[in-house]
Amino acid sequence: MSPSSDATTTTATTPSKHETAVVLPANLHARPAGQLARAAARFTSAIQLEYAARTVNPTGVLAVMSLGATAGSTVNVRAEGHDAEQAVTALARILATAE
Repeated sequence: MSPSSDATTTTATTPSKHETAVVLPANLHARPAGQLARAAARFTSAIQLEYAARTVNPTGVLAVMSLGATAGSTVNVRAEGHDAEQAVTALARILATAE
C-alpha cells in the first residue's frame, strides 16, 4: 500500500498597492483630519499620507494635522493590502472634498 499524499494547494492573493495624488481644495484642519482617521481605521491595508517629504499613518488625527498641508498643495495617498484600492479611493475622496 503506498502512502497517499493529500496535496492541497492554497493560492495566496498578493496584496495590492495603490497610490494617488490629491490637490487640496482647503487646508487640512481638524474636521477633514478626523474624517480621514475614521475612514482609514475601517481598512486592513497599511495606509500612508505623504506631504512635503513627511509620511504619516492617517489613523491618527494629530498625525494627519501635523502634516500641515495647505490649500493647493498635493498630498499622496498610498495603501498596500487587500483593500488598498478601496482605501485610497475613500481617503482621496475625503481629501478632494475637504472644506
